[in-house]
Amino acid sequence: MTDTLRTAHTSQLTPAELADIRVFLDECFDGDFSDEDFDHGLGGMHVLARDGAGRITAHGSVIMRRVRYGGRFRRVGYVEALAVRADRRRQGLGSQVMAELEGIIDRAYDFGALSASDEGAALYRSRGWRLWPGRIEAIGPDGPVHFPDEEDSTFVRGVTLESGAALAFDWRDGDVL
Repeated sequence: MTDTLRTAHTSQLTPAELADIRVFLDECFDGDFSDEDFDHGLGGMHVLARDGAGRITAHGSVIMRRVRYGGRFRRVGYVEALAVRADRRRQGLGSQVMAELEGIIDRAYDFGALSASDEGAALYRSRGWRLWPGRIEAIGPDGPVHFPDEEDSTFVRGVTLESGAALAFDWRDGDVL
């Protein structure tokens, strides 16, 4: 099967395409993909894979987040909404989408970050993403908030790993990370 990839900014996607992506993600995540989760993946670059019939087979996006690290705020390319249709998993589509997203990250951001599910962690490790060894925080309305549960699922690319150092992400509604 040959899938075609398309890379586009959210602003270049039609309302119908956005609706198709929303339905696709809901199906891939078995209904456990909230409206806030969908919103987190908007405003950046999307990579869409489609089969010969035009159906979405894989999707991922990279959006900008501000992260305090090393005494200053950095522009970080944050991977969101990566999914592969159930009948097309383990065929390399996730790697193809990630290769495109990583190219965007490498060209446009200080480094990359993502929060991996247990199922997705192997893909990221195989592509050279590394588990962050320090604290994970977010800068909330009342100051820094520690997220210890994210410390075993936050992966980075293109940044020196510093054991004990903190990554402090910008705050957002829903799942902060």
